[in-house]
Amino acid sequence: MTAGDAVIGLAANRSAPADVLLRIVPEDYDWDIVQRLTWRESLPDEVGEALVRHPVRLVRGAIADSWVASPELKAKLLDGPESDAILVACGAFPYRATVEPMPDWAYERLLNHPRPDIRHETALSFHIPVHVLAPLATHEDPLLRMAACRRLWTELPEDVRAARLHDPDDRVRQAAALHVMHEDAEQTAWLVETAKGGYEYQNVLESGLLTRELAERLMAEDNYGLSLLALNPTLPSDLAARLAGHEDPRVRLAVSARPELTEEQRAAIDWKVRPEDRLTPLQWVRRARHDVDVLRRCAHSGHTWLRRSAAVCEELPEDCVQLLAEDEDFAVRLLLAEFHPKAPPELLLDLYLHGDHRACAMLVARPQFPSAGLAARCADAESSRERALALRDPDASPALVERLSQDPSVWVRQAAAYDPRLPVRRIVELLDDPDVCQSAAANPSLPVAEMRALLDRVGVPELPARG
Repeated sequence: MTAGDAVIGLAANRSAPADVLLRIVPEDYDWDIVQRLTWRESLPDEVGEALVRHPVRLVRGAIADSWVASPELKAKLLDGPESDAILVACGAFPYRATVEPMPDWAYERLLNHPRPDIRHETALSFHIPVHVLAPLATHEDPLLRMAACRRLWTELPEDVRAARLHDPDDRVRQAAALHVMHEDAEQTAWLVETAKGGYEYQNVLESGLLTRELAERLMAEDNYGLSLLALNPTLPSDLAARLAGHEDPRVRLAVSARPELTEEQRAAIDWKVRPEDRLTPLQWVRRARHDVDVLRRCAHSGHTWLRRSAAVCEELPEDCVQLLAEDEDFAVRLLLAEFHPKAPPELLLDLYLHGDHRACAMLVARPQFPSAGLAARCADAESSRERALALRDPDASPALVERLSQDPSVWVRQAAAYDPRLPVRRIVELLDDPDVCQSAAANPSLPVAEMRALLDRVGVPELPARG
């Protein structure tokens, strides 16, 4: 890093005032600065306006993709160049991000836009409000009807649902049928014929309600889908038993995970789950997640797949949470830590320190990740990853933070340089340290006068005086 890299840190500093941020808005597209500006939890109005009215489309697009920018600010993009409407419609937000909806007038303009791709992308967004999407279930455009069916099936009036199950457009009917196929054999049979080759076909095989006739036909015709068919709870048990000795290990594994089997019957099948195997949670477990008895049976099962499926259910009872927190399977413990709100803090800490899966590093963002007592526990640890955790302790002293700002590990020094408890004198010193200057510049305790002085030193011009 160079001294100029510290400017990037200023873009993320939550204490930076509007005049500082306006000075670093780039004339062209600078990914590092623009992304940090648009990822800020608080963006001064003047800075937001500068980004929305920026002449470079990539900069404006960064506002459209921001999950923290105000909905009103994103909506203002619709008053800019005509081509920016697609940026707003296609806003690319991180997985699981909570995005506040824009004003209704913005959706009205997008849904009535002359370009069909803009209308469709808007309707397909997971962040469009329910009250805006619901009327589209009877829209003349089939793709808008399809979008409403996908998201709002249970909230649609009964007569509308009935109409969509017999919609003249196969895409709409398919979106509707997927919601009822687990209890409607007729719709399942229709989906088997129309969804074949599509990405939803696997879901149909695994979850659709099967008649015996259809099940026998699929077993005879579709050898590729046998591992999914074997997971379907409505596949007659005697037909599933025929697959228990199948030459394909994926088929045997699927049969062994069926809901009606006893533990002894599962154990009698030759199945194997390796620690590194990625298994999608079983659909029948997900559907039964409100049934405590089912979840308890899965948590106590000797079958790895059942325990992994139970681990992702927030409804898992507390005694089973404690049980799975000590499971021999790494994936069971990791899934529990990722998805259950009462996963033990010690489990999260242990996985963070010793797990080698990339998801382990993200566990610090979970609300139950421990913090109290980490200063005494971790400050002198041999591992730099563990020493950095000392800074999470709310009782870590400024002296300890300063000590860690001189740690042999660059990673620990960067974490300490960002800590607001670090003495101001030390923060200013670190602005000249090429390894940590960016973190120091992002420290919210950095005085505003030092921010402006930094910009002066690296040659960022002052804003013209307003006259």
